[in-house]
Amino acid sequence: MGIFFDAKRKIFHLKAKDTSYVMEVVRDGYLVHLYWGRKVKEYHHPNYLQQMDRGFSGNPYQHKEDRTFSLDTLPQEYPQYGNSDFRKPAYQIQLENGSTVTDLRYDSHTIHKGKKPLDGLPATYVEKEEEAETLEITMIDKLIGLKVILSYTVFKHFNAMTRSVKIVNDGNSSLKLLNVQSLSVDFREADFDFLHLHGAHVRERHIERQPLRHGIQSIESARGSSSHQHNPFIALLRKDTTEYAGEVYAFNFVYSGNFLAQAEVDQFSNTRVTMGINPFDFSWKLDPGAVFQAPEAVMVYSSAGLGDMSRTFHDLYRTRLVRGEYRDKERPILVNNWEATYFNFTADKILEIADAGKELGIELFVLDDGWFGKRDNDKSSLGDWFVDLRKLPEGLDNLANQVKEKGMQFGIWMEPEMVSVDSDLFREHPDWCLHVPGRESSESRNQLVLDLSREDVRKEITKRISDILTNIPISYVKWDMNRNMTEIGSAHLPADRQRETAHRYMLGLYKMLEKITEDFPHILFESCSGGGGRFDAGMLYYMPQTWTSDNTDAVSRLKIQYGTSLVYPVSSIGAHVSAVPNHQVQRIASIEMRGHVAMSGNFGYELDLTKLTADEKTAVKNQVSSYKETRKLIQFGDFYRLKSPFEGNETAWLFTNKDKTEMIVYYFRVLAEPAAPASVLKLTGIDVQKGYQVTGTDIIYGGDELTYAGMSIPIELQGDFQSYCWHLKAIKE
Repeated sequence: MGIFFDAKRKIFHLKAKDTSYVMEVVRDGYLVHLYWGRKVKEYHHPNYLQQMDRGFSGNPYQHKEDRTFSLDTLPQEYPQYGNSDFRKPAYQIQLENGSTVTDLRYDSHTIHKGKKPLDGLPATYVEKEEEAETLEITMIDKLIGLKVILSYTVFKHFNAMTRSVKIVNDGNSSLKLLNVQSLSVDFREADFDFLHLHGAHVRERHIERQPLRHGIQSIESARGSSSHQHNPFIALLRKDTTEYAGEVYAFNFVYSGNFLAQAEVDQFSNTRVTMGINPFDFSWKLDPGAVFQAPEAVMVYSSAGLGDMSRTFHDLYRTRLVRGEYRDKERPILVNNWEATYFNFTADKILEIADAGKELGIELFVLDDGWFGKRDNDKSSLGDWFVDLRKLPEGLDNLANQVKEKGMQFGIWMEPEMVSVDSDLFREHPDWCLHVPGRESSESRNQLVLDLSREDVRKEITKRISDILTNIPISYVKWDMNRNMTEIGSAHLPADRQRETAHRYMLGLYKMLEKITEDFPHILFESCSGGGGRFDAGMLYYMPQTWTSDNTDAVSRLKIQYGTSLVYPVSSIGAHVSAVPNHQVQRIASIEMRGHVAMSGNFGYELDLTKLTADEKTAVKNQVSSYKETRKLIQFGDFYRLKSPFEGNETAWLFTNKDKTEMIVYYFRVLAEPAAPASVLKLTGIDVQKGYQVTGTDIIYGGDELTYAGMSIPIELQGDFQSYCWHLKAIKE
């Protein structure tokens, strides 16, 4: 691992765990991309740039009679538009004279150990300087005094690199940033598949893979959040890449707001990948001396397929993105009352559910929406974070203490970023929401978005939330956000800064989250946005887990959790058993399958435990007991996907510890089929030299048998919506 600069050849060689990334300064300071892939010991220019005269590609050096050099064909590190490159740029700046032409050239660089935090933004980190090295390259446009600092960090223990960009106005005039991407990579080929995660509310992060085509292929959000519709992740895959083999170039944005991720294939079959803040409806005024810090993007390379890519993301995010007390701590098994009662509950009903949960071994009770203001439905009271004494006449503290006296932790639901039109807060401060003067504000779920770009708004909301967390014995907070931004404008910003509002909102949110999570380090915070509408690396920096989807149906969750696992660690995936018929899709799945799906994440229940039958209570008690025995393995082990729900009727995945001495295998079959063939499941990620015993039996298999021959799926699995679990431990030699 390390960053090396060959001053004679002006070549940068960045080495991560098993990965190399190479750049070169050419001509009069153009920074070009040469290689990214498997680690090479030394770089001697075998894939040197081949330049030729290309028709209609402009030539900066034509005055020197050189028609072979064009920015239109050059693989650049941070390209601009306007001086012979006609592809999409990594950034764009408007000068006071109205022009948008800039010309960045290499000026200098520094290399230092470790990794600096990003000012006001979430980012990966290191605990020891020797874990990483960082390269900062300064690019300058001398004419206008523009300075751009490109930051690259490589990690000793991960095949990952992070990138970010800082824009500095060292000139005498104001600049307007129109586009600031956090990364740009130019590949000199286009024979890839494009993979991304798409979806909708209650159908998040479904995998889509298709051939990369000429032109632009992109995903984005302009909703004010990373969104249910597209996750800020894309990957380029070789055509023959599978779960277990082949090259993957993956990109993930550490940001929770509007984003753009795209791949552009040009006329010569070169591919340019860019990722950053969505330039749509964005601009940022940069006065002389001012600095703009773009969010971080993470780049992962794998030569061993999608599974290896995922495990790199998982290990990096679980240990060097997530922070705080719960980073390495096992997460409690919870019961949430939402689907049990919705808004219609009393203190007695809550305590009945808690009693039932305690009897079954559940460790945490979570009180969901409806405990504050006059919140009998979703039409009122957001912002009025004061307990509703009609429902809880002895107060929230009394309820929380009674739950604690039963030996359970107490948690609560909040939606601090929102305000109801029917609320005292809105009546007192109608200008505190995002709005445009003279325009009627569109409501969604009967609520508006508070303007967190404003310090006065953040201060008041932080105080209200902190008062609750200080005075009530709360150990868990579900932080929800149930609508996207419309009429994006701020009463505190001048006209020429209105298009800064969405990003300033995110900076304000991050500042508020930093304050609250620092003040209450003992609380486990779970992010939520109508389920998975803000499941991103930016939120994981503040909250170690996310409610994966409002859809709790076990069959739907197979695809949702499988797709989520491409990027995000299992320790971040909230998963609950709910009642049947399921409230979202009306499906009736067995308690066993619902349990096995939910036990494949941070486990909990979302139903009325007081209505369980005797058989269901026995099943739940066994599930809780089993999960307590294996949750460390599931939450913090290595995850292997064995069968994809996007490719057939079966799904399977495996969890194993680092030394391959214990594993949990879950198998799921959605629909029964007549005259179905016998099914065999081949395992991966285990030690072929070890022997493994199926717990609770005398059966022992060799790791080589399980890998090469596979395990037969029990024929007693009859009917639709079936699942099976194997728990195996290595035998002592």
